[in-house]
Amino acid sequence: MNKAALKFLFLLFIASTFSTLSAQNQIINATSFSHFKLSIDEFLGYDSFGYSYQIKNNVFSKIKGKEIFEYKNVSLGKITKVDLQNPLKIVLFYEDFNTVILLDNQLNKMTEINFSLSNTPIVVSAIGMSTQNQLWIYNTLNQQIGLFDYLKNEYKTVSTPLTEPIKFYQTDFNTFYWIDKKNNWFSCDIFGKITALGKIPDFDKIEIINPHQYIFSKANLLYFNNISKSNQDAISEIKILEKSFDKFCYKDQILSIFTSTDITNYKIVTP
Repeated sequence: MNKAALKFLFLLFIASTFSTLSAQNQIINATSFSHFKLSIDEFLGYDSFGYSYQIKNNVFSKIKGKEIFEYKNVSLGKITKVDLQNPLKIVLFYEDFNTVILLDNQLNKMTEINFSLSNTPIVVSAIGMSTQNQLWIYNTLNQQIGLFDYLKNEYKTVSTPLTEPIKFYQTDFNTFYWIDKKNNWFSCDIFGKITALGKIPDFDKIEIINPHQYIFSKANLLYFNNISKSNQDAISEIKILEKSFDKFCYKDQILSIFTSTDITNYKIVTP
């Protein structure tokens, strides 16, 4: 290889490296617009009607101004997971008892499903609201993703068995997302099609926005990743006031940061 070719390759490498570093050092400045003092165990987020949801002493509550709704069920143990996608049909999962409770918008119990009583053996370790009166299910007995029709009390498997344990999962009505123990990111649609979405950087907490974007935290720093069409990561740091935090929630360009005593809401504009 001649000197001109070597020089060209060197310049190409430098340009590529600079581009990658530049992308990973983009800054998103978050603008604080509200701050609240709270004494709760876990902040869960907001719905489109402006209600906030939280858990304290294993009591699930919904609050807006002076309106307060509560639900508790001491017989089922600790609340493991809450799905707020449909505020008219909220999902509470009690993993220790393999049971789901569906609540209406005033937190009245609509349905109780004990999967241990199902005709098909099911042990649930992941769950979420899906479409057409169905729940997403990850059944640890066969290590497969399925859909459970809670009106017909019918269960069907949609995926092939997963080869690695689930480290994190998140669902929307049409998609079951998960990250395995090796930080590989996948999605499964309601027809069982599995798509590999890439590799996730090491994280403490994460929230998936769509198949190309997610927010994650590591060592109390917050980042936004926007994956290009060529599958290149474009990681930006999100600048917030908190030096440490317990949880974050993101919806419609509103980022909520929850500490043990406070909630701060920020407006952010993602690239």
